[in-house]
Order: sequence, then structure tokens, then C-alpha cells
Amino acid sequence: MSLSLEEIRAISDIAKLLYSFLPGNPHPYADPSISFMGIAYELGLGSFWQKRSSKLPAITNLLENTLDSKREMFRPLIIESVKRGIKYKASKGEEITREEIEKLNQLLLKVKFKIPELWDKAFLDSLPSIRSEKAEEEKEKRKEIEKEKLEQLKKELVKMKDMESPQKRGYAFERFLQELFNLFNLKPKSPFRLTGEQIDGSIEFEGHTYLIEAKWQNELTGQNDLLVFREKVESKATWSRGLFITYSGFTREGLEAFSRGRPTNLIAMTGEDLWAIIDGEMGLDDAIRLKSRFAAETGKPMVRVYELKTLYYL
Repeated sequence: MSLSLEEIRAISDIAKLLYSFLPGNPHPYADPSISFMGIAYELGLGSFWQKRSSKLPAITNLLENTLDSKREMFRPLIIESVKRGIKYKASKGEEITREEIEKLNQLLLKVKFKIPELWDKAFLDSLPSIRSEKAEEEKEKRKEIEKEKLEQLKKELVKMKDMESPQKRGYAFERFLQELFNLFNLKPKSPFRLTGEQIDGSIEFEGHTYLIEAKWQNELTGQNDLLVFREKVESKATWSRGLFITYSGFTREGLEAFSRGRPTNLIAMTGEDLWAIIDGEMGLDDAIRLKSRFAAETGKPMVRVYELKTLYYL
């Protein structure tokens, strides 16, 4: 029977894919079986191998004639090409990738072949992945960018400490937090007003919206500020949460009083926490996640980043 146009096109693509797996003709003094010609003769397909033809046309001819005239040998031909290709490329310090086998599988479907060995999950998982390598490279790049940005934010935080105008420092602190939230992909929203209240912004994290209150003042923050912010958060959607950030820190009495009685919908962060984050001790995302976990477990809104590392074995 003759092959369809779709099958001919698929065979052409399979030949291009297999091209780098093995040499066409065996190299002098090398194992003759590690070649497409060697496989062809071992499987009784030697008459389909064109010795004097260039490599790609010879592979294409071998595949086409096998599929057309000895269809039962097409599967062994593909399997041996992959098996020996893995060994051959390994001897050269190279590897067949998962993406190559996945593409081969899709092309084989076009000629009505699905070879179980090539679809086996354990086999596919054992192969190196270009996607994984690229993902790892991207991850490393992001780490470098994050490190550079954190260094820049550290310089900004140092400058803020020397600002004499509270208003100017407040705006600078707000911008600093906006940049920090952006760095950790927390989708920050700029300040907005609701019924005359000033909420310093909001972020989105793991499906939760956190309303933000940010303060930079000389005195420690007490219970009253926490209570006012809790009321602001509770007056919005029932699923809203609050993140209260004060550079100076909180009074111990205020935190203890706030933690008694009603359940908390807030987590708290201090300047010390911010320094720990920009020094790379913990990511902002991890800090928010673990502070939220601690609040859920204890009812307390505040725990230091350095304590989190001990509490959760980081």
C-alpha cells in the first residue's frame, strides 16, 4: 500500500528528529550496530538503507519503506533508534531530551503508532528537560534580580532614617513598600479612601486580600492603633485580612491586650522584620505566609521573622 500525504510529511519530520540520534553509516573501527545502517541490517531492513545517499534522505527512505512494506518492523526500528541513540549521545556527553521524545510520540501518532515504552512516565521523567533547564535558568536570573533590587531597597531604607520631615519620610516609606510588594509579585494597590478612612493600600497573596496600614513614627505603636485598623478591616468584606506595618515596632502591652478577647484578622510587621527580609533572611511572601499561620495557631498578630525561622525549622 502507498503512504498518505500526512504519513509522508510525518515520516519526513520523524527523520529530521532522529537525525542527531545516531550516525547514518558506522564510523570506521566503531561498533557497526551504533548507526542507522547497523539497525537496518540487524532488523532485516538492509535493502531499505541507501548507503551512498546522504544521511537525511537515507533515514527518510528507511522509515518510509519500512512503514509501507514492513509495517510490523516499524516499531522495533523506532525503539532501537531511540535506545541506541541514548547510548551514542551519552558517549559524546550529550543527551536525548524529554521534549524530543514527546515530539516523536506526537509524530508517531500521525502514522498511527503509539509505542508504550516511549510514553512510559518513568522513562520520560528520567530524561533531561529543556523546560526544566530553562525554568532553572529563569529562577537563577530572578534570584539575581531580586538580590540587586533588595540591595537598592536597603539603600532607600537607610536614606529614610535620615529624613527629618515626617511627611516626606511617610511618602518615601509608602513607595518603598510598594516596590517591595511588587518585587514579590503581591499585586499592590496604591492608597485609597473609603468613607473618609485612609487605608494605605492592599496586596493579594495566595487568594487572600490584605489591607495595608503602614506607619513610620518615633514612638512604639500601641493597642489603640491596632484596634482601629482591625475595625477598618472588619468593616470591609468578611474575607479581608490586614497587614499592619510599623517601622518603630509595637508596645508589648498593646500586643498582649490586642491578643486577648476577639479573634484576630491582622498580622503585624516591624522595621526589624523589613531589615531581615531585605537582608535575605526570609522572603516577604514566606514571612506573610508564616505570620498568618502563627496568627491562626495562636491568635497573636505579631511574631518576629527571626522567631519564625526557629518556630518552623527554616
